[in-house]
Amino acid sequence: MADTLTLFTFIGLSEQKAKETLKNEALSSALKDAITQNVNGASGVDKAMGVMLYSMASRLKDTKRLPLLTDCIAQGKICTELQLAAALDFVKSHPQDPINQREFEEACGVGVVITPEQIEDAVSDHNCLFLFSNVICDVKIGDKLWVYSLKVLHLLGPKTEADLEKKTKVRRRQIVQIIILVNGYIHINRKWKSLMEQLKGEALKFHKAGENYKSEDFLFFFANNGICYLRYDDTNPEKEEEKYFTAIRDMVEWLGYKPYAVTHASDNFQKLYDLAVILIGRGLAYVCHQKGEELKGHNAPPSPWRDRPMEESLVLFERMKKGMFGEGEATLRMKIVMEDGKMDPVAYRIKYTAHHRTGDKWCIYPTYDYTHCLCDSIENITHSLCTKEFQARRSSYYWLCNAVDVYCPVQWEYGRLNLTYTVVSKRKIIKLVETGVVRDWDDPRLFTLTALRRRGFPPEAINNFCARVGVTVSQTTTEPHLLESCVRDVLNDTAPRAMAVLEPLKVTITNLPDDFKAGVQVPNFPANEAKGSHTVSFTRIVFIEQGDFREVMEKGYKRLTPDQPVGLRHAGYVISVQKVIKDSSGKVTELEVTCCRSDKEEKPKAFIHWVSEPLVCEVRLYDRLFLHKNPEDPSEVPNGYLSDINPDSLQIISGALVDTSVTGAQVFDKFQFERVGYFSLDSDSTKDKLVFNRTVTLKEDPGKI
Repeated sequence: MADTLTLFTFIGLSEQKAKETLKNEALSSALKDAITQNVNGASGVDKAMGVMLYSMASRLKDTKRLPLLTDCIAQGKICTELQLAAALDFVKSHPQDPINQREFEEACGVGVVITPEQIEDAVSDHNCLFLFSNVICDVKIGDKLWVYSLKVLHLLGPKTEADLEKKTKVRRRQIVQIIILVNGYIHINRKWKSLMEQLKGEALKFHKAGENYKSEDFLFFFANNGICYLRYDDTNPEKEEEKYFTAIRDMVEWLGYKPYAVTHASDNFQKLYDLAVILIGRGLAYVCHQKGEELKGHNAPPSPWRDRPMEESLVLFERMKKGMFGEGEATLRMKIVMEDGKMDPVAYRIKYTAHHRTGDKWCIYPTYDYTHCLCDSIENITHSLCTKEFQARRSSYYWLCNAVDVYCPVQWEYGRLNLTYTVVSKRKIIKLVETGVVRDWDDPRLFTLTALRRRGFPPEAINNFCARVGVTVSQTTTEPHLLESCVRDVLNDTAPRAMAVLEPLKVTITNLPDDFKAGVQVPNFPANEAKGSHTVSFTRIVFIEQGDFREVMEKGYKRLTPDQPVGLRHAGYVISVQKVIKDSSGKVTELEVTCCRSDKEEKPKAFIHWVSEPLVCEVRLYDRLFLHKNPEDPSEVPNGYLSDINPDSLQIISGALVDTSVTGAQVFDKFQFERVGYFSLDSDSTKDKLVFNRTVTLKEDPGKI
């Protein structure tokens, strides 16, 4: 493992990127083969070639083409992303051996260079077609065409003196996109690189930097008051349950976003069926009888029914709809090779399961690959935003919309936001629930939205955190303390203060009468007393934290000892120890003290919190669920994430004490227990006993003043 890590870093990968690569067994194996078997070791790989090899290995699905592409990269035949993209497209569309080397190199533009002069000639050619803000230029080289996209500003006319003036803010100008159709590699010299650099940052801006959390429709608020739909892709009747849909909407609205509309893929089942008939009629889909196990993997054998007559597939598809086939006996497949190398994905399958919304009306159901893009089109979606794992479906997304002549939206992919010390995979969370490691999806040790809500994280804090982290196409992993910092920022201004003692130590104030009782005013927000206060009782008997007393004085300790008095917060009293009472084991069980007004004594070194006539409650303290930062990384946790559970991730204190100001609190109400942390009322609370979850600790060490 260490040798492979060294190999990956030697070709230019950062150590973090190399470690992430090692988590992907298939990718690390392919990259290692590309380096060692075809380039004669890392000594022959410079950084540029290493980046190209990594890009190739991470995108190539058919590993039998690895030697071919690696050899071309090593020989310098493929040295740009454009050429690599063309090479990957070629091998994907030519899955059968042998590959025609001449056609392959021609498609990749090996040895072909397009000069800036040729590009300028093409732009000025009268054959240029202006469509809205797009310019499409044909530059013929050989028999084939290559698509290269580049944005230019100077097409808007020569620069004027005003353009040349220095400005603190870039003046926005219309940007014209040029799509140049050529056959090979486009060489961009410094002049064109400079032009590209001017265009950085001129992409569509959804919101001001750092303010995406203020946008109303799910963070992304397009120009001209764009809207956002919440759509449930309920295409599998076996997995769809209304309670999950309700939970999703609850979480979306809890975060503060109200969808413009809530829709379901099942709303469009009839339209999707009609479009499938059109697809068959155009010879782009067929009914297949291969079994499910035959279709698994990326090297499934071609279907023997791929070339069946269109008329025959239409009849069979109608029979599928009428329930004349059993489950698994027939599917409708699309004639396309996807980006991951998978051929002819399934569009429809048979399931004799009632749908929670359409009942028994249908026995054939569309797949996600077929449904998603067409529903986007039907709903006039402009931009379909998804995570990077859907990038392999982008080509089928565009192909299908064009194949049935419907409006085609844009699909954009972004990297997932991952956190250390946890797992976010749905499959792995289900395993944690099934094995009893956590109680359910809302267990506060998880980082699901419902778990974060139960733990007491405010939705504003989650939105602020996402805004700080930002959106990127790369895979990012963030420390939980960044999220917790956002939580503290919000709760500091919104969570009223209360006093609670988690490990109580009884204190009897001997110089107060037995029936003494006074009311103490405690500000809800000490930094802003205008926000109000609450009253707590102060009697002859109070309770303090066990950790706030030490029988033996230690250097630097500022709280209560037999020789050192301490102040009681908000009460206006200073207490001094007179007697220490212990049980038979020697444990301190009670203190007898005397008190005096704080304004008549020398100011004590510290003030501690306390409770009197309190409520008994249960407090749950949460820590990291896993012991290691990356529980899914085999180099850190060789035995798998289930072996890395932190045995101290949950501590339950059943006899904690809290002041009566929390009486009447509702589930999810939040408080700052002074000097202890932020807490939220849990749904397990009853009339007789409140249960609090610790949301986060205070910034300061709770054991220090």
